[in-house]
Amino acid sequence: MRISSLALAAALLPTAAAAQEAPSPARLKADVEKLVSFGTRHTLSSPDDPKRGIGAARRWFAEEMKRTSAKCGGCIQVSTVERIFTGDRAPNGVNVVDVLAIQPGSDPNRVVIVQGHIDSRVTNVMDITSDAPGANDDASGVALVLEAARVLSHKKFKATVIYAALSGEEQGLFGGNLLADTAKERGWEVTAVLNNDIVGNTIGQNGTRVADRVRVFSEGIRASEDLPQQIARRVNGGEDDGPSRALAKAIDHVAEGIPGGIDVFVDRRNDRFGRGGDHEPFLKLGYPAVRFSVGIENYTQQHQDLRTENGIEYGDTPDKMDFPYLAKVTAINAGTIARLAAAPASPAQVSLNGALGMNTTVTWSPVPGASGYRIHWRRNDKQDWTDQLDVPASASETVLKDVIVDDVFIGVSALSADGAESIVTFGGRAPRRAPASR
Repeated sequence: MRISSLALAAALLPTAAAAQEAPSPARLKADVEKLVSFGTRHTLSSPDDPKRGIGAARRWFAEEMKRTSAKCGGCIQVSTVERIFTGDRAPNGVNVVDVLAIQPGSDPNRVVIVQGHIDSRVTNVMDITSDAPGANDDASGVALVLEAARVLSHKKFKATVIYAALSGEEQGLFGGNLLADTAKERGWEVTAVLNNDIVGNTIGQNGTRVADRVRVFSEGIRASEDLPQQIARRVNGGEDDGPSRALAKAIDHVAEGIPGGIDVFVDRRNDRFGRGGDHEPFLKLGYPAVRFSVGIENYTQQHQDLRTENGIEYGDTPDKMDFPYLAKVTAINAGTIARLAAAPASPAQVSLNGALGMNTTVTWSPVPGASGYRIHWRRNDKQDWTDQLDVPASASETVLKDVIVDDVFIGVSALSADGAESIVTFGGRAPRRAPASR
């Protein structure tokens, strides 16, 4: 049984047959240009000016989401969360506001989050008056979020989808911290966080064009694990199979099913070397989260004052972006959301037994609403799953004949009735039972 959401993902690309569901380069371009038109979206800029500053940009985003909601009969609920943050880049404190557009699912407490940060900056991170277009960083991510909502708003999902525009990224990941804390406070079961930050250019600083791939960054050893948990993961060999890495692999699998799409470069780092983004606060709380970013960057177009020096145009403006490429990255996001929001939750735990034997017994936690399970395995010298076995919903254990546990990695996912598949949960040693009391 193949994952039917791959066909859905394919339908999200611009084709004549599915134009009403296709991510539109023209709409993405218009959204980026509109965000740039607010002059600066610096976190410390005016929250009240009707035409300039971050407040005007946030209100426009909210109105666009309300417009999308009106077209699907009120299927999206728009709200905000806010909190005062203080730090080196906000010494007098700033009220950080995240705009959330929530598309409730039949299981409203389980959520899939897609997000970008709406704030921008120039060379001096404290300059709140100069024009800071922030076209690629990160109007591209915010435009992607808007377009994903337009594409998916008419769909019905099990999980709730949250489309988020975050503030304060450039001042210290404030908006990411705010939304991650909100998820914890509200008791959300977070299936995935897709953070999109710098997702709209294809020409690098060295002039090389990279339009055939998008990087997806994910952690290996989990930021949320304590030392005993890290040791257990090392013993089980699960460094490449934590929830966020499993999410990145699932995204790669979705991308493979999109005709005319682009490759997902599963970048086995938490983020770019020595840098970070708004997915990190979610990782610290144990939520699966990844960062999408372009295949090649141009640093003369990030965090720069608008100027020309030695024949080089500095500044993050829309004319340096590739909107058909951004549409393809949007399609991968939308396809991933469609798959994970349609699927059941992942098994909470997967345990293996088989030491000193020729067979491996796989046991997993039952998942409410699952219509079946998929057992994945691969040799220990492989990075991606090579074999699979589907079992019915009534099962919570199976035996893999002639599969020697020493030499394979094993995981289990949950399936919906139409084949939508959850993220894979990696299998490890069964928990030791406490000795019986006398």
